[in-house]
Amino acid sequence: MMYDDIAFNDQNPMKGQIINQPGGKDVYNGTLKDYTKKLVTPANFLKILQGESMDIGSGKTIKSGPNDNVFVYFADHGAPGIIAFPDGSALHASDLNKAIKSMHENNQYKNLVFYIEACESGSMFENLLAENINVYATTAANSKESSYACYYDSKLRTYLGDLYSVNWMEDSDREDIFSETLKQQFDIVKNLTNRSHVTEFGDLTMGLNFKVAEFQAEKGQSYKPTLSMTRIPPKTDAIKSEDVRMSILQKRLSQENDQYIRDSILNEMKQIQEMKTKAKSIIQGIAKSIAKRQNLALNDVLETKKKLTNHECYKPVVDHLIQKCFSLKNDHVLRNLYVLVNLCESGIEAQNIIHSINKFCPYKHFD
Repeated sequence: MMYDDIAFNDQNPMKGQIINQPGGKDVYNGTLKDYTKKLVTPANFLKILQGESMDIGSGKTIKSGPNDNVFVYFADHGAPGIIAFPDGSALHASDLNKAIKSMHENNQYKNLVFYIEACESGSMFENLLAENINVYATTAANSKESSYACYYDSKLRTYLGDLYSVNWMEDSDREDIFSETLKQQFDIVKNLTNRSHVTEFGDLTMGLNFKVAEFQAEKGQSYKPTLSMTRIPPKTDAIKSEDVRMSILQKRLSQENDQYIRDSILNEMKQIQEMKTKAKSIIQGIAKSIAKRQNLALNDVLETKKKLTNHECYKPVVDHLIQKCFSLKNDHVLRNLYVLVNLCESGIEAQNIIHSINKFCPYKHFD
């Protein structure tokens, strides 16, 4: 499953190719694409994961059973209790963990490993993933922080990867994954991912007992390192995910002499700043109106980041915000969702928050 919007993107100077490390080879051609574009949704992801029949895309699904090890890698944007999909929708932590529990009850795996690259991705498993159902998960960040992009390429004029993902993939290319344990890989990636806190969840004994190859190796594959054994030092150009687009535009602006193109870049930068301001203003406005009615300490609602436990409140509130105000395609919307967490964790009922959302969003502000 991939959205498939990079290889032939208008801004990709190497049409039909995807490069994921400086001086690297194309990793696009030959890649299987079972579900792309509008088919990349939370609902389809969960159906495929649970082995349900699909009459769209390639129709392939994970038909795993009690003797199968399953490896799932997910990369996109995130916020407290959600991972975002390219269409601006959200997969909630409660729904993901419900699906995992169902898979366990129906003997749909022997052992299951999750790697998730997203901001605040630790919140997808924190206080949710059981320790006794043979599931081991690692995330790019804890439940309260951003993940980071890296490898800016001046020729391609974009960032080629994300710090956590680059580190685990390069480790798998470099190390003997038939002898390296999941825990050893976790420790290496945690050390190299020097801007966020790589975190592990679930059955931590799996990290000690299983080799990486039991989840990442192809059938019949033997050890053959494809990267230099000299380990690359921590990436120095890492940048928060929400700042990536603005950083790219600033770098392009500094290299551009054509005034027409410069004006276009400046206009996009202005739009990003306006959307950032709008998202913060709307979400904080919703919170301020509720805080006033409910006599809540405003600083506690706007400045702290409470742990998400009240998923029953948070899920319908986020879904309603997406429907009425803006989609989750914008990172600055995601970065402000902690305010809704704070409201739910302060005991405010979902319906009260939804009422305020309706007042502040008589129309959808942007997608």
